[in-house]
Amino acid sequence: MHRITSWTVFLIVSPALDLAHAQNEPPAIVPFTINVEKSVVEDLERRLARTRFPDQIDGAGWDYGTDLAYLKTLVEYWRTAYDWRARERELNKLQHYKTRLDGLDIHFVHQRSKHEDGFPLLLLHGWPGSFYEFHKIVGPLTDPESHGGTASDAFHLVIPSLPGFGFSDAPRERGWNNGRMAQTMAKLMARLGYKRYGAQGGDWGASISAWLGQNDADHCAGIHLNFVYGGEPPGAQDRYAGLTEREKQRISERSEFMSNERGYSQIQGTKPQTLGYGLNDSPAGLAAWIVEKFRTWSDSNGNVESRFTQDELLTNVMIYWVTGSITSSTRIYYETRHSPSPGSRGRVEVPVGCAIFPRELVYVPRKWAEARFNVTQWTEMPRGGHFAAMEEPELLVEDIRKFFRQLRNPR
Repeated sequence: MHRITSWTVFLIVSPALDLAHAQNEPPAIVPFTINVEKSVVEDLERRLARTRFPDQIDGAGWDYGTDLAYLKTLVEYWRTAYDWRARERELNKLQHYKTRLDGLDIHFVHQRSKHEDGFPLLLLHGWPGSFYEFHKIVGPLTDPESHGGTASDAFHLVIPSLPGFGFSDAPRERGWNNGRMAQTMAKLMARLGYKRYGAQGGDWGASISAWLGQNDADHCAGIHLNFVYGGEPPGAQDRYAGLTEREKQRISERSEFMSNERGYSQIQGTKPQTLGYGLNDSPAGLAAWIVEKFRTWSDSNGNVESRFTQDELLTNVMIYWVTGSITSSTRIYYETRHSPSPGSRGRVEVPVGCAIFPRELVYVPRKWAEARFNVTQWTEMPRGGHFAAMEEPELLVEDIRKFFRQLRNPR
């Protein structure tokens, strides 16, 4: 599966962009349109029609993984009713670009607010998500007046596809871990002309944001995380010292939950290539691998479509399928395990906002988080899980607005 897209090549004229390239040099930033070739869509339809489903234990439901009956229903909808071209048109309403950084063509959405003094904000996805995760919060963040906010809450958004994900190039060399990706994201913001910016993310986007806060602190003014990670403070004699009974209970609950959820990470962190052959060849297999995570990791109470529509689930899967990027996306697990990270790693001293959603994969109490981050805002959310921007966009938007109000104007 090769990457099928179209490029429109000309130099963008915007006060936010780096125009340092001489006239004789190729443009640094070019507009990009998602335009999947007809043959790719037709091939997908044939594969879906020929899916060879496995058997399943009677009455198993989701106990062994993705439920057979549910997947058959989803595949049938994908084959007969899902309209990729309509979704493609919706995606192309965003302002897409590409630029070459560190030997890779990096895809990103650059959605500027009509307010020139909007605050630059880098939104970073994780796995098995994509830039599409943020589609519900683009409007509220760039045009706050139309979504319950004020002009002073406006952001200029930069939403990349991480290297190896979606419409960005896949690295062909070892070492592209979260720290190296953070370096590339810092270069992207510099190329766009943003000398001061914020970063926000969950999953891998959270760890990359943390690297930016640590190693690009001269430009990254603060980070907002909806996935807070880390264990007890180093050297602690009693890991539970100073915690409330409720905090201890939440740690135990999430630890028990994760005891049955780490298999994917072990595989992707050790044998991503072997896994990739099946997922890159079977769209039904790819959907099963990804959608199961959206069900289990969200605040869905076992009903994935209570949080995400079929179209939303399939559009995210399609971004992996049409780009053939599932194998390269999983390699971030392997590289982060096996490759030394560039830059220093210590306590993040820039301001950090933490949005704690109750159905997140892990629970880290504030006391533990403060050993690793300069926590200036801590919000315990009433509901929501791992995919906050899709599950609870209003809660997330309000928390992002509140956090960055303190950082918009440097002292």
